[in-house]
Amino acid sequence: MRPAGPAANTGAKLAAQAISLSLNVACAALLLAAAGRETLAADANAAAKPSASVAVPGFWDPRRRPERPDLSRVQSIRFLTDLDYPPFDYAGPDGSPTGFNVDLARLICDEIKVVCTIQARPFASLLEALNDSRGDAVIASIAPTAETRRLADFTDPYYRTPARFVARRDSPLGDVVPERLEGKKIAVVAGTAHEAYLKAMFTEAEVRSYPTAEAAREALRQKEVDLLFDDGIALAFWLNGTDSAGCCAFRGGPFLENRYFGEGVGIAVKRGNDLLRQTLNWALFQLWEKGSFTDLWLRYFPISPF
Repeated sequence: MRPAGPAANTGAKLAAQAISLSLNVACAALLLAAAGRETLAADANAAAKPSASVAVPGFWDPRRRPERPDLSRVQSIRFLTDLDYPPFDYAGPDGSPTGFNVDLARLICDEIKVVCTIQARPFASLLEALNDSRGDAVIASIAPTAETRRLADFTDPYYRTPARFVARRDSPLGDVVPERLEGKKIAVVAGTAHEAYLKAMFTEAEVRSYPTAEAAREALRQKEVDLLFDDGIALAFWLNGTDSAGCCAFRGGPFLENRYFGEGVGIAVKRGNDLLRQTLNWALFQLWEKGSFTDLWLRYFPISPF
């Protein structure tokens, strides 16, 4: 997830840099690649029929069903997004917006039966365009923060970015809790929320900070450290890509503490537009309850970050 403006959340930037995305229509599977560095080839059958062991997050409480708003008052929705945050937002083969967020926007429009448009703009200009009435909603993985809440209202979160541990497949480490990691070496990217969390919560471990995600991952592959701690979404693509060479797997987690890893990602609407915000909340809940959100999630995340 990303805060508004040109500076992105560190973990999110690493995820975006790690992959670029194209759609293989013939196989109906996603092929995600980081140009010249990392490739994820998701098997079409696995994407269509994921293993029962794949963890699918649930961000809605079935006991808190949102009331159905007056949908007749919503005639159309102009969604704004960007093209620089795969697999959530990126340019398709014809240059038009595509990705998880874009497909979710289309599902929302189908659910509430309104005509929608999806326009791409530079990320840093999205909330400004929203406030200038050049769009009705922004679906671009913007994190609700004190700063962004001054610029827009947000729906309930529809996804969060967990932190995860990764170990080598031959590691005897099982569940990852602070009392079991005394003296263990943990790789992390310097200056991130993940580093801060380790130093605050895993005080008996030996935290080893690296300048980049690639350097931290290589330290784990070369057995210089026992564990790696980083953004779960970026790690999921790495684990399922060729650069990892099948070396490693998730251990423990996920870790979702708001103080370090944010409140999650919602859809931004113009401040005071309660009708649209409530309509989007209702549609998101309906999609989750019907299983459509789960189907979309599994299509994009064959290895779940949760």
